[in-house]
Amino acid sequence: MIHHISIPARDPVRVAAVLAELMKGRDFPFSGPLPGAYMAMSGDPQGTMIEVYPDTIALAPGEDEAQVAFTPGPPTTGYFPFHALISVPLDRAAIERIGAREGWRTKFFGRGAPGKPPVFRLLEFWVENRVMLELAPSDMVHEYVSYMQIGRIEALMRERMDAATQ
Repeated sequence: MIHHISIPARDPVRVAAVLAELMKGRDFPFSGPLPGAYMAMSGDPQGTMIEVYPDTIALAPGEDEAQVAFTPGPPTTGYFPFHALISVPLDRAAIERIGAREGWRTKFFGRGAPGKPPVFRLLEFWVENRVMLELAPSDMVHEYVSYMQIGRIEALMRERMDAATQ
């Protein structure tokens, strides 16, 4: 289970506020040793949180026995090989309204194997039009949860192996 993630942002204050709104939670300044960072907290029993760091910061391994270090890094201008699927307590229309208000690309899609029907649906929510979060409203999250089970994926892999050997 993922309890928190961190993402870069040009405007961590704004991004944390929008993410907290999507989760029906609260945003706060980051409680760790990184000025300018913020947190969006859901308030759920799992402690779900998204840390939003200035995009001028990099995470680096600490020296010797020290923990992670926040180091200056060049501002990131492109896209990132990162995303997270997050269930939120809003419906599709509310998510789309928030995305439109912020001017961030927000699109509804089905996900699945190419050429096959989608196995679950979600909204791509592009934070600052650079970082993708997949959002699953409460009426859609059950599709993902019921599909992403080890037994189901094992069966899919067996089908693919069988088809490849024929």
